[in-house]
Amino acid sequence: MLSKAKIRLIRSLEQKKYRDRHRLFVAEGEKTVHEMLLSSLTVECVLAKKTWLEQIPVNVLAKSKEISEINDKELSQISFLKTPNHVMALVRIPQYPFDMTELSGDLSLYLDHVQDPGNVGTIIRLADWFGIRHVLCSEGCADPFNPKTVQSTMGSVIRVKTHPIDETFFRELEKHQPDFPVYGTFLNGESIYSAPLSAKAVIVMGNESKGISKEVAQFVSRRLMIPSYPPAGEPTSESLNVATAAAIVCAEFRR
Repeated sequence: MLSKAKIRLIRSLEQKKYRDRHRLFVAEGEKTVHEMLLSSLTVECVLAKKTWLEQIPVNVLAKSKEISEINDKELSQISFLKTPNHVMALVRIPQYPFDMTELSGDLSLYLDHVQDPGNVGTIIRLADWFGIRHVLCSEGCADPFNPKTVQSTMGSVIRVKTHPIDETFFRELEKHQPDFPVYGTFLNGESIYSAPLSAKAVIVMGNESKGISKEVAQFVSRRLMIPSYPPAGEPTSESLNVATAAAIVCAEFRR
């Protein structure tokens, strides 16, 4: 039976200040929790229904420091999902040392005030798909370890390193790598389908409604645009969802 203290702890992890205080985040769902157990992350606790626990190998479950069997009612009390799954885990938030030289060898993404947890999670999942191992999150971004963000990553938060960062990053980048390309998407940039794209770069994705901020835009050396193709004379949407735009951009860079 779950204690009231455990329930309070889990529910508190919906808020960033408590995630920061306890250095824990919540992972839900059979696939996600299974991946957590197989990863290098520290799983502090698994809370699951008996049917799920019975099908997981003992050596995999042993990765968790604590295992609690719970019922449907208890799961509904702690779940952040509209329809609770069979299992939840409390996982230690990883802390990755930030090394500027790691970014210079490949593509990385910089999220400039992307505030929707679902968008941030989807972009982390996209980064994983396209082999991008670093996602830099500006102040004002949704927390990568928000329950909704973690759910949207579908386990990719295990493999993609996320770093809280600010605009001083670009000054440091200019200092250490003065010619390192920084790309950003704008409404007045060069078409991404014809622009030369580097295999090593930082790609900036902007806020859902405001785009890339002025503070960050000054560091963008190569402006890109994703052109629209409405039928002649017909209107089209004003912009793309930032996660959709990120998918197009990442695909073009890898192509």
